[in-house]
Amino acid sequence: MISKADQALLCKKGISAEQVAEQLKKFKTGFPFLKIESAATIDKGILAPGEEEIAGYLEAWDNYCAGGKSILKFVPASGAASRMFKDLFSFLSADYDVPTTDFEKNFFAHIEKFAFYNDLNETCVKNKAKSIAELVAAGQYKDVVFNLLDFTGMNYGSLPKGLLKFHTCESGVRTSAEEHFVEGALYAATNGVVRLHFTVSSNHKELFEALVAQRKEHYENLFGVKYDITFSEQKQSTDTIAADADNAPFRENGALVFRPGGHGALIENLNDIEADVIFIKNIDNVVPDRLK
Repeated sequence: MISKADQALLCKKGISAEQVAEQLKKFKTGFPFLKIESAATIDKGILAPGEEEIAGYLEAWDNYCAGGKSILKFVPASGAASRMFKDLFSFLSADYDVPTTDFEKNFFAHIEKFAFYNDLNETCVKNKAKSIAELVAAGQYKDVVFNLLDFTGMNYGSLPKGLLKFHTCESGVRTSAEEHFVEGALYAATNGVVRLHFTVSSNHKELFEALVAQRKEHYENLFGVKYDITFSEQKQSTDTIAADADNAPFRENGALVFRPGGHGALIENLNDIEADVIFIKNIDNVVPDRLK
């Protein structure tokens, strides 16, 4: 039963009652599985060009870009980092206080190798008056994790992956968003301009804009380019109705609940982009310089 309040919400999102009914129907009937023939390997979807072929492809690409073509790098960046830290969240809620699982032991054994280590150490000193080493020595392992994940600390448990410090390099540390600045300069610059487009969630857009304002000039000087960086938000019209165990609309305080669609929903954002060639790469699909 669709109420007037439901209709108003659907209208605001740009979703019809028929779309909701179709989504619920699919929940009941299920979705067909994709038939996979084999893994993608060389000569089965993957090419392995030789050195001469590589040189030829690179020359062709450089000539193409020199012809005034518009190149853009499209980066889905709205994903939260919560799943990355699920083992640490489990540790916080566990009934033991010292690292017990292999993951927990490895995390603390190599904690100084994380790109966010110095920031975390400063946060621990600020909030607990002890360094990471001092907290560990005192058996206060959960205080370290709490300062990493909680909003009173670094808030890594709620931030999007694009704003987390991923890699340590010669010039310092980089977030995954900054790694896309680097990649863009390496293969997506035309006439000295690198066009980057990030899809972000509305509640994190300002944080991304702040990162760009803070770090853009650094990478422009490093690579001798200019960045044209734009953002868009996933459209509410691509949201999916939430359902209960009986595949009926799920409600919270009487209101219908919707969830953002997956990356496939970003085809709408992609369709709004004007460019001759668009590179698409997810926000956390990045590697340090030694592997580029």
